[in-house]
Amino acid sequence: MERVHLSVCASLDGHIDHAGAETLCLSSEEDRRDIHALRAGCDAILVGAGTVRRDDPRLTVRYPDLVAARKAQGLPEQPTRVVLTRTGELDPGASFFAATGRRVVLCPEAVCTDLRDRFGRVAEVVGVAEETAPALLAALARLGIRRLLVEGGSCVLTLFLAAGAFHTLRLAVAPFFVGDGRAPRMVGPASFLHGPDNRLRLEGTRTLGDVAVMDLVNPTPRT
Repeated sequence: MERVHLSVCASLDGHIDHAGAETLCLSSEEDRRDIHALRAGCDAILVGAGTVRRDDPRLTVRYPDLVAARKAQGLPEQPTRVVLTRTGELDPGASFFAATGRRVVLCPEAVCTDLRDRFGRVAEVVGVAEETAPALLAALARLGIRRLLVEGGSCVLTLFLAAGAFHTLRLAVAPFFVGDGRAPRMVGPASFLHGPDNRLRLEGTRTLGDVAVMDLVNPTPRT
């Protein structure tokens, strides 16, 4: 894979949402614009099924000038949208499937046939032998995807971060605390490749509205 970017926005205490019914807004408008610019430069955007179920995201580039720039480069109007699911517990009427552009469902090979019956009219269903970052990247590369943006949630971010299977990490920090142990955190427990003795490189920091963004580089990406 040519480039794998990870992007996450978290509270000061490391949460990416709260435990309430409505999705928590962490980003500023300036931060959202920057995320859409990153989306516009990628071939595909990957999220987990939990993100699709909870947030019902469109995962599209929504700024007209960014869409126009993609078209000027001969790219499709929208990046490919990819969801990773173990069970296929997804609503075929979700915004993920409704928005224009290519849609891909990544799933275990064991459930591939069933999910093709369910989602075959709204998405490509692609089976993977194992749920590891290398296997997922290999499957996406076979679909012609060279530049991937991973946007979450916790399980998917943990999978890629623990494996070191990324080139850059865009970490945005919102200036408040969630303070709820039930709320999802940025990552779950794992044996991470980048610990105290193997640090990521901080390339720069930016202020976007009231959000602080750290741009981190993985010196030894395993992609």
